[in-house]
Amino acid sequence: MLSNVVNFLTEGFANLQTLLFENVVLPMAFHGGAGNLLEVAFEGTGWLLVGLLQIAVMVCLIAPLEKWRPIEPQPDPAAVRVDVIYTLIQRLGLFKLFMFFTFENAIETGFGMLRVEGFPTLNIDAAWPGVTDQALVSFVLYLIVFDGVHYLIHRGQHQFNRWWALHSLHHSQRHMTLWTDNRNHLLDDVITAMLLSIVAKLIGVGPGQFVALVAVSQLWENLQHANFRCSFGWLGDRLLISPRFHRLHHSIGIGHESAGRQTLGGHNFGVLFPWWDMLFKTADFSDRYDPTGVRDQVEEGRDYGRGYWAQQKLGLFRLFERRPHA
Repeated sequence: MLSNVVNFLTEGFANLQTLLFENVVLPMAFHGGAGNLLEVAFEGTGWLLVGLLQIAVMVCLIAPLEKWRPIEPQPDPAAVRVDVIYTLIQRLGLFKLFMFFTFENAIETGFGMLRVEGFPTLNIDAAWPGVTDQALVSFVLYLIVFDGVHYLIHRGQHQFNRWWALHSLHHSQRHMTLWTDNRNHLLDDVITAMLLSIVAKLIGVGPGQFVALVAVSQLWENLQHANFRCSFGWLGDRLLISPRFHRLHHSIGIGHESAGRQTLGGHNFGVLFPWWDMLFKTADFSDRYDPTGVRDQVEEGRDYGRGYWAQQKLGLFRLFERRPHA
């Protein structure tokens, strides 16, 4: 039954992708002299369609939750507007297009050379024939593995001064909303995307599976960042990451500090499941909704920028300064 539903949704998405590609993207590609990039254009159409569906869910389902049970009053529209720009760049495929023409080709070429040399792929879905090769089972397995990788990446972003210099931009939003998820420095996004792409190649994630993994993770992260007073109860918060659990990660003095003021570290690094935080003793299930932001931003008045380009520029300044702030 569940398998039939998955197949129905998969086929429906494929049909929509083909329809959008043939009627909109294909004519534009030929008109623009990009007929040699049709395979890339078709893949990009899939990412565009996923992004449009995500934005529809965000606006129609998650945004009303913010109005229903907000944690804080309606935030400054100007502060939120830049986060919308970050979201559109990511969800409408612009960042993906940039990655394809820069780093992804190099990764693909590198793995092609390794395959020629006999380097194996660790196909997780082949671990238990007849079980793990079922579409839904393999998807859940890859989801858990990717969540673990995300956890490690996130720990790194909070552990190394230079990486934190970039990632702190994400934490500088003092009025979190559903749009805050994609508020990242471009270089931080490039590093994360490359690491996830390499892991996907290593464990044999197919292109369609990779799109689905990213789509599910991103939507859940939109809910986590929402200005929505919500927890899932004692048990639920230990099964899935709730908005309350993730807001603690953004809270001043909790989310990015482990041993007191000006120390790197923090709590609640998971993306989908709190299990990794529980395993590595970084989980904080406190029932509280504290102010968000970065300590030096609040106490020292450090400027993280208000517009997109100002935030990107200041991120580079922090990266190359002599002693990046915690």
